Amino acid sequence: RAARVASLERGGCGRSSNRLARLSDGSRACVRYGINPEQIQGEALSYHLAGVLGMQERLPPMALALVEARGRQWEPVREELRGSHWAEGAVVSLTRWVDNLTAVVAPAPWGAEAGAGRRLQPLSAGELGGLPPSQLVELVQWSDLILFDYLTANFDRLVSNLFSLQWDPRVMRRATSNLLRAPDGGLVFMDNEAGLVHGYRLLAMWDPYNEPLLRSVCVFREGTARRVAELHRRRSAAAELRRRYRAREPLWARLGFLSERQAELLQARVDFVHRHIAHCRAQ
Repeated sequence: RAARVASLERGGCGRSSNRLARLSDGSRACVRYGINPEQIQGEALSYHLAGVLGMQERLPPMALALVEARGRQWEPVREELRGSHWAEGAVVSLTRWVDNLTAVVAPAPWGAEAGAGRRLQPLSAGELGGLPPSQLVELVQWSDLILFDYLTANFDRLVSNLFSLQWDPRVMRRATSNLLRAPDGGLVFMDNEAGLVHGYRLLAMWDPYNEPLLRSVCVFREGTARRVAELHRRRSAAAELRRRYRAREPLWARLGFLSERQAELLQARVDFVHRHIAHCRAQ
């Protein structure tokens, strides 16, 4: 938050309005400028929900910043800001740049089976019993991702690939959108701006893909299942997200929080995930 922006470059950070920043401490960050403020709000809230769920290490560290051409943080790049067409006073997100990331293709049962037009089905106990530990570690990372994207209603990742199957039968054999792999093998959940706000407005369109995807998972990290159970029992999903967001993000009030309706939707989705995990246990 305190580092000054030493330079801004085009490319490498998604849409053309975004920039790659080199900070005064030598680190780099992707600066995301949303088409509208709710995209930055979705990015920030999704990041802090990952913290509530105990999976924040899967997302690159993120902080909000206020664009002020004459402010201390941005003064070295005042000329670059003029060419960016960013509005003075806009809130942007700075996400740590992570080196050496590689593309990720969905494993079974979401890859080859889905590509062949088969209905998504959970792996059976027999199939799981035959998997080596490395593949089980991979599966629970994917189950974290699918659970996270269901809670946030993020359609801009595996769900968008499933949607594209109707005209591209090989899409599941290609890289998954907004998902990369770090050198240590961990999945990195990139670009979460569709989550919680934009995604909640489009539930009718995307839940026919999001729900079957969640139901295709019956392997969960114990810590994730425990956090879901606590949020269900206390009915505290929105309250805990708000508390964390306000405590850790000084600019939270500039973007605001979820509406009452969105908060209710988040809790309802937590409850749905909890019931599904209970169903898996019963099996």
